[in-house]
Amino acid sequence: MKLIVQIPCYNEEMTLPQTVADIPRSIPGIDSVEVLIIDDGSRDRTIEIAREIGVDHIVINKRNMGLARSFRRGLDACLMLGADIIVNTDGDNQYCGADIAKLVQPVIEGRADVVVGDRQTSAIAHFSPSKRALQSFGSWVVRKFSGVNVPDAVSGFRAISRDAAFRLNIISPFSYTIEMLIQVGMKGMAFTSVPIDTNPKTRDSRLFKNMFTFIERSGSTLLRMYTMYQPLRVFTMIGMMMALIGAVPMLRFLYFYFTGTGGGKIQSLVLGSSLLTIGLITFVLGLVADLLHHNRQLLEMTLERMRRLEAATGTMSISAMDEQG
Repeated sequence: MKLIVQIPCYNEEMTLPQTVADIPRSIPGIDSVEVLIIDDGSRDRTIEIAREIGVDHIVINKRNMGLARSFRRGLDACLMLGADIIVNTDGDNQYCGADIAKLVQPVIEGRADVVVGDRQTSAIAHFSPSKRALQSFGSWVVRKFSGVNVPDAVSGFRAISRDAAFRLNIISPFSYTIEMLIQVGMKGMAFTSVPIDTNPKTRDSRLFKNMFTFIERSGSTLLRMYTMYQPLRVFTMIGMMMALIGAVPMLRFLYFYFTGTGGGKIQSLVLGSSLLTIGLITFVLGLVADLLHHNRQLLEMTLERMRRLEAATGTMSISAMDEQG
């Protein structure tokens, strides 16, 4: 059984050596452990350092593509290289490499397709009380939308089985963490979470400038992905809301009309009928979106079969993979 640890990197020349050094090369149940980095257009010596420290495989983005796209390219590269299990970790050495053995155990035992590392954020010293509260609330929201009950929804320390990697199709430009959980829940993958340790903070996050940006982008990603997988439910809720709001002025007009004082209340009729019409149109759009959703499911099934076939025949193409160590 082959394990490949993939590390998305952007200007990580200072932290990459320690990150790679902490990765165990011998794990019970694993025959071989390899390391792959995805260099996301780094401007420092990340690639040179990776070669010097003996990284097994290097995927190069010629320009900065973002974390989600780098993650997706890493998965494709790992599948092409024959990985049975893929572990994703960060290049800033946030996660303890020794915990990889614990992270992959549920996959080795066949109990889970995806394992998420729980950083136990309430105990992380450099997390402020407000950040801990937001982390807890955000994970709760993601659990409600995705149906995936993991305590640390945005943890990037994850183990993924080969079968799950074939089924994942990350399209978000921001981060893969939330979208991946939505897909895990909607596609019925087996999941679990294990507690992990974290290393001292080495730098600020490059994924977002401040907490408000993170909340805005994470929230929009969550809503977009949930709508993509549950379009009829979302559009029906919006349509019902518009119809209920429209019913208020409509009932007001009918009340005054049947009591003989409806004169001058025509604006309530216009407003109410307009909102009711918008609600009906929204519901119809939901039906159309639901049909498109089922069509996309068929396309994803076709894509999965193509990826499996290409991986089995060794013809899987990774345009971003410029070299292999």
